[in-house]
Amino acid sequence: MELNHIENKLKVVLGSCLGLALTSSPVWASSAVLKPNDFVGITFWLISMALVASTAFFFLERDRVSPKWKTSLTVSGLVTLVAAVHYFYMREVWVETGSTPTVYRYIDWLITVPLLMIEFYLILSAIAKVPAGVFWRLMIGTLVMLVGGYLGEAGYLALWPAFIIGMVGWAYILYEIFAGEAGKINSNSAPASVQSAFKTMRWIVTIGWAIYPIGYYVGYLTGSSPADSAGLLNIIYNLADVLNKIAFGLIIWSVAVTESEAKH
Repeated sequence: MELNHIENKLKVVLGSCLGLALTSSPVWASSAVLKPNDFVGITFWLISMALVASTAFFFLERDRVSPKWKTSLTVSGLVTLVAAVHYFYMREVWVETGSTPTVYRYIDWLITVPLLMIEFYLILSAIAKVPAGVFWRLMIGTLVMLVGGYLGEAGYLALWPAFIIGMVGWAYILYEIFAGEAGKINSNSAPASVQSAFKTMRWIVTIGWAIYPIGYYVGYLTGSSPADSAGLLNIIYNLADVLNKIAFGLIIWSVAVTESEAKH
């Protein structure tokens, strides 16, 4: 009874936070109107609503899974919740100014991408004892990747060196989840359903995350000015966020439900 009470309180608090975020910030009180030919702005709106819906889904689905999977679903919901709030700001920046909301996007990524990396640790921890080093190596790779990208996009570092730093961080993450300790634990200790989910998540980090450097290249390294490339850059980043946040969470949800129902 006490556990159910705590879970219900958590849902109320999270719902209140999201409602407050939707209504309290003056940036959303803007007079800008989304134009029917503003396809970039339309993607911002569609994705922000999809993130809100995903957040509600992940938190509600916690009741369907066994206790060891609840944290993973909670983290999935937090990823989409944080992203949704930032997308509300980003879409207004775009609709108002037509410029890339670089600062808001990287604040979003600085919170949500480490949470996505934590999911690898959590999904393995649900079925085996995982050394803390796995967690910290994933965090280090994530921070190197994000800091490199931000330094380039914000103009603090030349574009190519920043791009290379970001790619090194990404490569470090890929090594850990494919050939490093995390990948070995998955291969040696995980049941078939967890291995399948881990492999799918791994390919999202490989293929889905590859969309981000493509966007960076299109936006900054093709010789066009950032203003001319802003539309395509933001569409690429927005579509990547759908795959890498919502679809990633759905994989966690799928294996959590499958594993939980198999035990009943």
